[in-house]
Amino acid sequence: MPTRDLTQTAVRPSEATITCRGERFRRYLPADDIQERVEEMGRQISRAYADTVPILISVLNGAFMFTADLMRAIDTSCEVDFIKLSSYGDEKVSSGQVHELKSVDANLKGRDVVVVEDIVDTGLSMQFMLERLSAHDPASLRVATLLHKPEASEPDLTLDYVGFEIPDLFVIGYGLDYGQLARNVPDIYILDS
Repeated sequence: MPTRDLTQTAVRPSEATITCRGERFRRYLPADDIQERVEEMGRQISRAYADTVPILISVLNGAFMFTADLMRAIDTSCEVDFIKLSSYGDEKVSSGQVHELKSVDANLKGRDVVVVEDIVDTGLSMQFMLERLSAHDPASLRVATLLHKPEASEPDLTLDYVGFEIPDLFVIGYGLDYGQLARNVPDIYILDS
């Protein structure tokens, strides 16, 4: 089967392999499996917040697709706001330097907050974000991440809702990018080493 090159086309592939920025990726998590797990996570969050209205803080840009699907899977009232951090730029490996590019607009004091992230790998961005959000004095602060790389995590973080644990390899698709490409791919692909 041919490999589709994402730098040459805007087609949304659902293929065994794709090429992005000259590197080959193989399908790791099909869109159907992702949606099934996101729905399960939505049910968990719905049960946990049945008597309150949590606010989901989506981490831009990568988590926007996951956040939208997760919100649709939550059957209780909830709100959303956004935060934007940078630690990767156009690279495949975190620089280790986290910068806040956009802060939340909502008043989080006394609120139940769920941070929604696409992936936690080193955990440095998450640690940075949790420290920033804790300063807003929320009633509770939890984390929902679609992907977690336990082998790569450095700080001791509590991740309350985890979609999938994955190996310490670079992934793209379903909001995750490589130099801003491949976010629109419905499956998640892993670097074919």
